[in-house]
Amino acid sequence: FSLQFLIVAALLLSLAHAHPRPQAQGEPIPIIRQEQEVNFDGSYKYSYETGNGINVAEEGYLKNAGTDNAGQVAQGSFSYTSPEGIPIQITYLADENGFQPQGDHLPTPPPIPPAIQKALAYLATAPPPPQEPQQGGGGFNNRRG
Repeated sequence: FSLQFLIVAALLLSLAHAHPRPQAQGEPIPIIRQEQEVNFDGSYKYSYETGNGINVAEEGYLKNAGTDNAGQVAQGSFSYTSPEGIPIQITYLADENGFQPQGDHLPTPPPIPPAIQKALAYLATAPPPPQEPQQGGGGFNNRRG
């Protein structure tokens, strides 16, 4: 046995125990579990789990059906393992306010500096400035050709 053989054997052994195991390109990924339900009222739910560790679940319904304010609402989650081996999990709500994801790995804005927070609090309680009366001399509508 040579040193090269031992190194190659150790490398192959470590790759065999690595998690998650990446799929070879073109190799089908099995669906381990799949459920789906679609109802006549527009509500639905589905979920599935794949052989490479992806889990997905979502349910939704038509909000304010039959009105001018009708719109789809969906909420759910998905999870997987990143290529770096980090578990990723997202939960979300999608409605009239847009897609709202939440997850520990998502970036968050920095805290507002105290001086700016103080100024915002003051502006929220300050009375509105007095309106100046508009006179007929300004603006685009009062131009003469």
